[in-house]
Amino acid sequence: MARDSRPVVIVTGASRGIGAATAILAGQRGYSVCVNYRRDHDAAGRVVETIARAGSRAIAVAGDVSDEADVLRLFETSDRELGPLAALVNNAGILETQMRVEAMDAARLQRILATNVIGPFLCAREAVRRMSTKRGGRGGAIVNVSSGAARLGSPNEYVDYAASKGALDTLTIGLSKEVADEGIRVNAVRPGFIRTEMHASGGEPGRVDRLEDHVPMKRGGMAEEVAHAVLWLLSGEASYTTGGFIDVTGGK
Repeated sequence: MARDSRPVVIVTGASRGIGAATAILAGQRGYSVCVNYRRDHDAAGRVVETIARAGSRAIAVAGDVSDEADVLRLFETSDRELGPLAALVNNAGILETQMRVEAMDAARLQRILATNVIGPFLCAREAVRRMSTKRGGRGGAIVNVSSGAARLGSPNEYVDYAASKGALDTLTIGLSKEVADEGIRVNAVRPGFIRTEMHASGGEPGRVDRLEDHVPMKRGGMAEEVAHAVLWLLSGEASYTTGGFIDVTGGK
């Protein structure tokens, strides 16, 4: 495929939910988009088709971000098919069935941390290697999709997930300072109760309906509302913002 001059963004976990909304909006805003997904080839294909209908380039690349070989292949494929990387959205994340800490085993914790912490570290590493002006790159932006749970802890439900997002917040702060003079900005968004399929993974598809009355705005959020915050942080309008956080939580 012939390349074009559009900036290239990789969005991990982009076959559904916040990742899909972000990938689609990025295409609408003029990015060429690498749509990463783990399993759902058909859903990723639909995201690519939606981006193409808007007039932008997109490819779908399978890969588990917790697997270093998959991460390397993801970035190499994006380089080859789309061109030099300008932005990364670390969105891929998992949660598991709601339970208290006293019931969690090591295997569960390892799964959560592998995808939600190690994955973003590996992807950020590859992005920095490509974008850093000290390595011959042109600079760029990284946005980590954290969670309001990092501040609230998710007691009785997902303390492990919340802890993993707390680690992602620390990555955001530390990496932003490491690469601030290398042309790379690193920021995060913290979604709250957003209407996505992810809640079904925890065993409660209607979780947002149950909890939205506890949100000051008295409603759950939409994936597109998170995507708009991500795209602002990627854009030139946020050119003096790094190490920052946008809470998309309805005031929670």
